[in-house]
Amino acid sequence: MKCFVTGASGFIGSNLVRELLARKHRVKALVRPGSDRHGLADAEVELVTGDVSDVKLLRREMDGCEWCFHCAASYHLWLPNYKPMYATNVDGTFNVIDAAGHAGCQRIIHTSTVGCIGLPKEVNGEIVPSMETDVIAETDLTNDYKRSKWQAELIAVKFARKGLPVIIVNPSAPIGPGDLKPTPTGQIIVNFLNRKLPAYLETGLNWVHVRDVAIGHILAAEKGHLGQRYILGNKRGNWTMEQTLAVLQEVSGVRAPKMKIPHWAALATAHVSEGTSFFTRKPPKAPLAGVRMAREKMWFNPQKAIRELGLPQTPPKQAFAEAVEWFCKNGYVK
Repeated sequence: MKCFVTGASGFIGSNLVRELLARKHRVKALVRPGSDRHGLADAEVELVTGDVSDVKLLRREMDGCEWCFHCAASYHLWLPNYKPMYATNVDGTFNVIDAAGHAGCQRIIHTSTVGCIGLPKEVNGEIVPSMETDVIAETDLTNDYKRSKWQAELIAVKFARKGLPVIIVNPSAPIGPGDLKPTPTGQIIVNFLNRKLPAYLETGLNWVHVRDVAIGHILAAEKGHLGQRYILGNKRGNWTMEQTLAVLQEVSGVRAPKMKIPHWAALATAHVSEGTSFFTRKPPKAPLAGVRMAREKMWFNPQKAIRELGLPQTPPKQAFAEAVEWFCKNGYVK
C-alpha cells in the first residue's frame, strides 16, 4: 500500500513509518519545517515538508495514497497560548481527513488518545479499567490537550458517519526507543535517570511499548471495523507510579524515590509554578494539567484491540528497559 503519514517525525509517527517499511509498504511522510528528523534517519520514505494547516498541500500530496495515518498532534500540558494547539489538533484533523476522503483513501486511521475515553470506575473497592464504550464526562476534560483531542475525535466520528473509512485508535502511555523530544511520559524516565525525582505524585497509567502502538495502527488499517475505536494499550500495563518507579529501579539500577507527595501539596506547587510561567513564558516544572490528571488512575482495558486486531503485548518491563537503554545511548542522561 502507498501510505501517507502525518506527524511522521514524532514518537509514534516515526515508529509507525519504520513498521510500515518493514512490511514493504511505501510511505509518504509529512514533516513540519524545522522538525527534528533523526527518527526518520536512513528510512526510505518520500518526505513532504509542510503542516496540517495547508489544505492544498494535503490534497495534492495525498493523491494516489491508499492508506492515511493521521498521527500529527500538539501534545503539551502547558503553553503560553493554546490557540496553536487547537489549530493543529482540531482544524488539522478536519483538513487531513477531508483531504484523505477526496483522495479516495481506503483506510483513514486517526490517532486519538485514551484521554478521550471515560475514566475508570471503582466497583466494590477495585478500579475497573475503562473500555472503548466508556464515555468521558465533560468535567473530566480537565486541560486543553484533552479538550482539543476530544474535539478532534468528534470530527473523526462525524466523517465516519458520513461514510468515510475512518478508524480511531486511542494509545495509552507509549514508551520505548526513539522518544526524541521526549514526550511527557518519556520525560518521567529521563528525570528518573538523572535523579531529578526526589519524590513522586501517586497516580496510575497504562504503559505500552511504542512499537506495539505503531503495529496497532497498521492492524487497524488491515482488520479494524470502520467507525470503531480501539485502545492501544497493554493488558498488564496498568501500574501505579510506585510500581512504575520500582520497575525503573530494577532495569536501570538507579534508586527510586520513596517520598510520596500529597495531591494538595502538588496542586499548590503547580499553581505557584504556572504563576511564575505567566511572567517568564517558560514551561512550568509542575504544570497544573499534569497534577489534575494524576488525581485519577488512567487504567484501560485493551481487550478489544487484542481480540479484533491481534494487538501485540510486549511486556511493559521490556519497554522500560529499551527506553532506558535508548535514552542512555543518546545523551539524555548526564
